[in-house]
Amino acid sequence: MANPPSILIAGIGNIFLGDDAFGSEVARRLELRPWPEGVRAVDFGIRGLDLAYAFLDGHDLTILIDATPRGGAPGTLYVIEPDLSVLDHSEESETLFDAHTLDPLKILGLARTLGGAWKRLVLVGCEPADLGGEEGRLGLSDPVRLAVDEAVELVSRLVDEFLQGSMAGPNALSNTAPSGCSENVSA
Repeated sequence: MANPPSILIAGIGNIFLGDDAFGSEVARRLELRPWPEGVRAVDFGIRGLDLAYAFLDGHDLTILIDATPRGGAPGTLYVIEPDLSVLDHSEESETLFDAHTLDPLKILGLARTLGGAWKRLVLVGCEPADLGGEEGRLGLSDPVRLAVDEAVELVSRLVDEFLQGSMAGPNALSNTAPSGCSENVSA
């Protein structure tokens, strides 16, 4: 019998920067759900080194969840399959990261430097309204808070689709948006 697919659901964000906590909040809710064997949901917060080491496990699917400013209305959800070819041109010095923030591209670069790999990477993002400014802020804005439950369902649906083998490519994601949300499948 073949091993089940390995799926990492990784919430990232800083709870002291308002809507930047979106990924952490979604991941904390997903951690409470029962998942099939091989599926793991983790709130990484700003622990970039932990996330980089998680990539060493070579998951079949990695779903990153993060606040993602793209110019849409606050609370808009996006499903993005990022173009990671930029990592091929990054310099080693660019893989350094700040212990108080988590830049996904820098973490991916560090993970690759450490020998980490991923087969498929998807970002579930939410358009933030308020990232806390210089002084920071606890708590999500209303539109982002309302998007958390929809994001939980969206991630669950993406996992189900992948496990059923129907998540074949970016176009397969184009009709998975919850009502009231839009998605974008290109970075």
